[in-house]
Amino acid sequence: MTPAMKSLIHIEERLERVPRVALADLPTPLQDAPRLARNLGLSRLFIKRDDRTGLAMGGNKARKLEFDFAEIVGQQCDVVLTIGGLQSNHAVMTAAAARRLGLDIKIVLGGPEQSAFQGNLLLDVLLGAELRVLKDNDRNEDLATAMEDWAEELRKAGRRPYTIPVGGSTGLGALGYVIAMRELARQTGPGQVQVVLAVGSCGTFAGAILGSRLFMPESRIIGISVSRSSDEIRRRTAELAKECAGVLQLSTSPQEREIECYDTYHEAYGILTDSGREAILECAHLEGVLLDPVYTGKSMAGLIDLARRRILDPAVPTVFIHTGGLPILFAFEPEFRDLARRTILDFPHR
Repeated sequence: MTPAMKSLIHIEERLERVPRVALADLPTPLQDAPRLARNLGLSRLFIKRDDRTGLAMGGNKARKLEFDFAEIVGQQCDVVLTIGGLQSNHAVMTAAAARRLGLDIKIVLGGPEQSAFQGNLLLDVLLGAELRVLKDNDRNEDLATAMEDWAEELRKAGRRPYTIPVGGSTGLGALGYVIAMRELARQTGPGQVQVVLAVGSCGTFAGAILGSRLFMPESRIIGISVSRSSDEIRRRTAELAKECAGVLQLSTSPQEREIECYDTYHEAYGILTDSGREAILECAHLEGVLLDPVYTGKSMAGLIDLARRRILDPAVPTVFIHTGGLPILFAFEPEFRDLARRTILDFPHR
């Protein structure tokens, strides 16, 4: 047995020793997308269906929450708090995980005042989460401060709160995507692969980069920002990857200069872009796969552009990680109303 193989076995053993609560339906499928690949001039394109993890209509957060909630249960906490935007995938999946484990859930959300409860916001309500909204304020720092103030209120009332940061992005939670890359390596087999995914709070990206180094060393991991500058993403991703490597007792972790990320496919967080809309329609029409306007629509727009500009190598198989977010689509009906008016026709009278 080679030294590299022995090292990998030790890493596998460390992974298995980290406490984890089963929340996701795994492994998720790897779906071939031949029509979209042909349209983009790619030899092979696959969609890693992490929208089918099963928790609160699926998404990438389920993988990370398995580790966070193991710690929550281990510390005997009785109430979970987290933060996010009004259509946060992380917030609704945290609420679902808390309910599955019999825990109370409280969420601080930021954004404009709502006249209707749609998408993930409706799911938060159905799951019985107690919500506090910072109107017209989605700054993560302000949301985090409000969450900590609320947690302190609960401590004084005799509760045992546990706070989870935006996106569930911690070094511990990033282990979910270290394991996801091991899963993907088994599905794709050996050889070069280029992986494209949406990046927001950076935990999924950090885990994917670290996991690829361990289990898919010939792969290329490409992030498409939905909210931050590439410099911010590289800095935060490197921090989280280092934390995650520490959990696994690894001596090295990915550096900022090694992280590939593009930040030109969003205008602002939560705003549908023209290229995102076109990507949603192209993916739906060619592959029957639905994307959302906030996360996966923008990351698919990035993949499409990078493929057409040959920044992606057309000869190397490409994997798009579908990180979920489907409920958000139903909160964007006005942005697709023109399409409905063109396609819905009156049935002709005889």
